Amino acid sequence: MAANDVLDAVDLGACRALLADGSKSFHAASRLLPARIAVPATALYAFCRVADDAIDLDDSPTALAVLRTRLADIYVGTPQDSPADRAMAAVVARYGIPRAIPDALIEGFAWDRAGRQYEDFEALTAYATRVAGTVGVMMALLMGERRPAVLARACDLGIAMQLTNIARDVGEDARNGRLYLPHGWLRDAGIMPQDFLAAPSFTPALGQVIERLLGEAALLYQRAAGGIARLPVDCRPGIGAARLIYAAIGDEVARRGYDSVGSRAAVGARRKLILLGRSCLAALRPGGAINAPPVAAAQFLLTAVAAKVPLRDGGEMAWAPEERMIRFLDLLERLGEARRFERAS
Repeated sequence: MAANDVLDAVDLGACRALLADGSKSFHAASRLLPARIAVPATALYAFCRVADDAIDLDDSPTALAVLRTRLADIYVGTPQDSPADRAMAAVVARYGIPRAIPDALIEGFAWDRAGRQYEDFEALTAYATRVAGTVGVMMALLMGERRPAVLARACDLGIAMQLTNIARDVGEDARNGRLYLPHGWLRDAGIMPQDFLAAPSFTPALGQVIERLLGEAALLYQRAAGGIARLPVDCRPGIGAARLIYAAIGDEVARRGYDSVGSRAAVGARRKLILLGRSCLAALRPGGAINAPPVAAAQFLLTAVAAKVPLRDGGEMAWAPEERMIRFLDLLERLGEARRFERAS
């Protein structure tokens, strides 16, 4: 049973329209994924968009409670009368997505609404896990991947991308009254967080903090590479390209002397095409190590997945024919890796 078989065509069309209108980056990125992944991912991202808007644009004190009620209805199989809710209900049932994961995403949105700031890197990682690590894990589940080590790497990638966003948008966020850089890091550099928020300006000391944050992101991008190599073959180019393009944003911030207050770094179309080509070549290579422990703040996501059984038909996982072929090819590749390991031993 493919995702196309459980998603209503009208609801899916409404989700696509929502994303095409307000999430052009996802709309473009989805073209890099095989249809069997892009279809449920559209439903997933549409609900994420609706959830973000419900908290960010609704000033009422009950907005968060209403959104959590909608999620509860999705998980009992009686979604509210919304295309995004109905599509999300079909996807979470089909792919065995634990409620703890979108719950954590909503919690991260709530932290944004509350204007929460972060004293140390561990607290910032907890935030990035919620708003981005969760999405990485859910995307891996859509690809049929439930191995803890691979899910940990998917979470690494989401967190790294969020850290890159933060490093790129320091000035823009500050002008909107938001500051995500760890306060302890800022004070170590001689910068008082509230003084910076009152009058955002770039200094070499701030550049050192941004450089430090991008250094943490680079470590996570490196760890994520091994996880991408374990995804289905036809999913690797798109996810690998996302990894390379976001890392390149950090490189562009560095090229500008880590000044992300006076300007906003971007990667040009030509560079993106080069990185996509590089990702396609990398998809054919064997993966590196994936057994590093997960980020501590993300362990609860892996625990939730381990406790959740995905939808099965007749006692077997309901894979579409093309999904079975991809998994068969992956199995052959893993057997080859095992043989190479045995020879090396």
